[in-house]
Amino acid sequence: MLLTQILSAMTVTLCMLIDSIMIGRFLGLESMSAYGYSTPVLLVFAAVGSMISAGVQVMCGRTMGSGDRKGTNACFSVSVALAVGFSVIGMAAVLIFTDPLCTLLGAGERAAGNTVFFLTRDYLRGFIIGAPAFMAAQIMVPYMQMSGSRTRLVAAVIAMTVGDVAFDILNVFVFKQGTFGMGLASSLSYYIAFVIGVIYFFKKECIFKFSAALVKLKTCLQLLRDGIPTLINQVSLVLLTFFLNKLLTDLGSSTAVAAYSVISTCGNICYSFSSGVASVALTLASIFYADEDKPSLLQLVKVMLFYAAVICAAVTAVIILAAKPLVMLFIQDLSAADMAIPGLRLFVLSLVPCALNTSLKNYYQGIERVRLTMTISVLQNFALTALGAFVISRFAGVTGVWLGFLTGEGLTLICICIFVCLKQKKDGLSAKGFSLIPESYGAADENCLDISICSQEEVVNVSKAAADFCSSRGVAKRTGKLIALAIEEMSNNIILYGFTDGGGHSIDIRIAITDDVTILRIRDNCRSFDPVKYLELHNDEDDPTAHIGIKMVMKLVKSANYVNSLGLNNLQLTL
Repeated sequence: MLLTQILSAMTVTLCMLIDSIMIGRFLGLESMSAYGYSTPVLLVFAAVGSMISAGVQVMCGRTMGSGDRKGTNACFSVSVALAVGFSVIGMAAVLIFTDPLCTLLGAGERAAGNTVFFLTRDYLRGFIIGAPAFMAAQIMVPYMQMSGSRTRLVAAVIAMTVGDVAFDILNVFVFKQGTFGMGLASSLSYYIAFVIGVIYFFKKECIFKFSAALVKLKTCLQLLRDGIPTLINQVSLVLLTFFLNKLLTDLGSSTAVAAYSVISTCGNICYSFSSGVASVALTLASIFYADEDKPSLLQLVKVMLFYAAVICAAVTAVIILAAKPLVMLFIQDLSAADMAIPGLRLFVLSLVPCALNTSLKNYYQGIERVRLTMTISVLQNFALTALGAFVISRFAGVTGVWLGFLTGEGLTLICICIFVCLKQKKDGLSAKGFSLIPESYGAADENCLDISICSQEEVVNVSKAAADFCSSRGVAKRTGKLIALAIEEMSNNIILYGFTDGGGHSIDIRIAITDDVTILRIRDNCRSFDPVKYLELHNDEDDPTAHIGIKMVMKLVKSANYVNSLGLNNLQLTL
């Protein structure tokens, strides 16, 4: 999932990056400052979109992990309604109150000689037209990831990027509409991405169905609650941007603000790598946590921290080496460039601790440690970073502002490590310690069996191993035989109809025994097939021997839930 998620994380930042380059090179320093003053508004819309998107990841991950199809469709319906409502209201508010908003952002009062004010106003008016598509693009990402529609996701990002470049060039050389045209170019490119992505949701194979009847206040509030930690995160970023713009204005006038605009734009692209890892972590943590899959959660912690550190260390090295040519893409003014080049190099030193903090924060959100997630967001994205920038700038000037990012991220990581050590004294700073999974969570490790099937020959051996495992754990003999039967019947069916395309397929079997029930989960990476729905459609057939294997299994279990998530078939049988 990681590559497509990184590209998806760039859906917001790529257009901002392209706009920055085109504005800086062709429209001048004042336009670049205006773009910098506009950034908090862009971040507000990104914050609301991210809140709904994160709520989708947590809520939909929970419903899909537990096989709740109605709950999944309710989540989808509510998220669509919220996206439409917030984007339309927000667009109207910005268009109506543009002038006072520009003054509030720091662009000054509306006056004949204040060029920056009018440039800021024009960019906001052009950008805000694309607010509905901007927000929809963010919300479509988790659904397309969960459904396995990653190719379409990549196509949408590429088309959006190409479109924005083309529209920006047309604006500069043909239409010459200044910052308004740049904002409008971003809007049009978001609509391109939206159209490409939304086609999937009208296809027959789409696993998400909209229903107005499922849009209820309780579900809305639940989704928003699940997304609040991400909203806190984004609001903290907005406050930090606003604070640093004010601090830099005092320290170095609008030139420093222009330099920060370049650094923050480059930083947003760099953050796409850490937020990509973190977003995958949030989706998988939500699904595994609902599934009470402790081994997968522990593995997730190891994998996400490894990728976060390695990828962002590589990005840091590249940016340090390429800082000068990268900055010169944006601005030609030498005084602003002299600030931005060393500033960018100091800024990227914070990327690795930032990636570790963000991955852990999203993982904790996925396992419902909401307060911890919000605390990390405030410390990382505002409190400690702003404090570090303010204190160090008293001694080092503008350079101290850039060092504030490394200070804030480093101190946040230290706080997380201290918290983990205090809570998990026995495990310390290990993957198990950082996972924060209590011993009482889910079935005990000794009462879980995880085993895979890769060929027809392995089916009988695995079913026998499952029966022996159940017997050794005191499970009733009849239940053990039923589990063995279900594994044989369902696995043979999957191999017969799903392994035929020659791909690298496998079936993952998991048995979890608790005091009340025994749960058998069968997961495979073949083409989508819902045995529960299939049986409902063919239950009235006259031939009693048709589909006898599936019929027999479904009649003998207490309940059966199917969901297709992440492009995988997941069948959960409760006995």
